[in-house]
Amino acid sequence: MSGKNYTTVTEFILLGLTDSPELQIILFILFLVIYTLTLVGNSGMIILIKIDSQLHTPMYFFLTNLSFNDIFYSSTITPKMLVDLLSERKVISFAGCFLQLYVFIALTTTECILFGLMAYDRYVAICNPLLYPIIMSRAVCLKMAMGAFTAGFLNSIIHTSYISSLSYCGSNVIHHFFCDSSPILKLSCSDTQMNETIIFICVGVNMLGALLIILTSYIYILFSILRLNSVEGKRKAFSTCASHLTAIGIFYGTELITYMCPSSNYSPIQGQVMAVFYTVVIPMLNPLIYSLRNEDVKRALNYAITRKRS
Repeated sequence: MSGKNYTTVTEFILLGLTDSPELQIILFILFLVIYTLTLVGNSGMIILIKIDSQLHTPMYFFLTNLSFNDIFYSSTITPKMLVDLLSERKVISFAGCFLQLYVFIALTTTECILFGLMAYDRYVAICNPLLYPIIMSRAVCLKMAMGAFTAGFLNSIIHTSYISSLSYCGSNVIHHFFCDSSPILKLSCSDTQMNETIIFICVGVNMLGALLIILTSYIYILFSILRLNSVEGKRKAFSTCASHLTAIGIFYGTELITYMCPSSNYSPIQGQVMAVFYTVVIPMLNPLIYSLRNEDVKRALNYAITRKRS
């Protein structure tokens, strides 16, 4: 490394959500419950889809991948946060911090792409039902899912490599409860303008690209639903799409506010509140949203419970 591109910081200190011991205990219990529900809910969704043959469709294949992604997505952040809530000194190594950032960005990007693929799947199912088995064959779905994870981890390489290549020779205190790009950039003693621009472009291309696919798909879906003659068909289509749009709305709402805002306008409190939603709460909500608002999942769950009792 050149004399200018050096790193003297060997570890980072995470300030966490609060320095109040009483509040830390309350938050620990709350987030432990949420994390447990996240693991149980997403694992249960994967198992339920696996054992019920009627759920072996492209829609539930992508939902399985979403649940799988959410388990690791939450596990990248929450366990460390829980430990820090009970620790006096919240330390993470330099390498550990950027590893956490790398995995987090990779799985966040993958989540965005999976939402886009799920929207495209609903578009094909509702707008081109006769061609649906051909367009969304098992081989195509596998390639789509693999592409989503590959794109996520490739994007994260670009994102993380630019941030980790900066010089960190001053404060090592991160005003956050995990290693996120905006608070880390605040600590760099290098010029971060180029890095911020590249990161902004990467985030914009991935998040807004997937969002464009979602919006376009649902515009076509809406017109197709309105043309249906069957009231029951309209109800079922709206019910399936509503659960998907609810999950997308919560996820994209918090992500866009956080990552499309320049770091100069970054507020630590705002960043932490938003981050709690998209790292801790949303992975728990996804299986609940898709199970409570989906008739097929509720039927499969009732059947599984009834069969177990009999």
